[in-house]
Amino acid sequence: MLKSEDYLEKLKKRSKESRVYKKHQLFGLEISEVLNDEKHKTLYIKLAKENNPENLLRLAKQVAEKKDVVNKGAYFMKIVTSAKKHENI
Repeated sequence: MLKSEDYLEKLKKRSKESRVYKKHQLFGLEISEVLNDEKHKTLYIKLAKENNPENLLRLAKQVAEKKDVVNKGAYFMKIVTSAKKHENI
């Protein structure tokens, strides 16, 4: 039988492992890394699920390359919402 300390250690190790099962989850996590916006990774996963994830990742890379953008996540979302209005994504 496992001791409670061993069990807690096992849980800590498991929490650090990635649990990506679907393609859109991977794209969402990549987008959050590109934009340095780990806090909103679930939002990017949802966007990747509902839209074309390849286009979103390409757009995120373009935003990340811009030096003058301070908040890359907010700028990315502004572009995505305006593109959704025009149905370009």
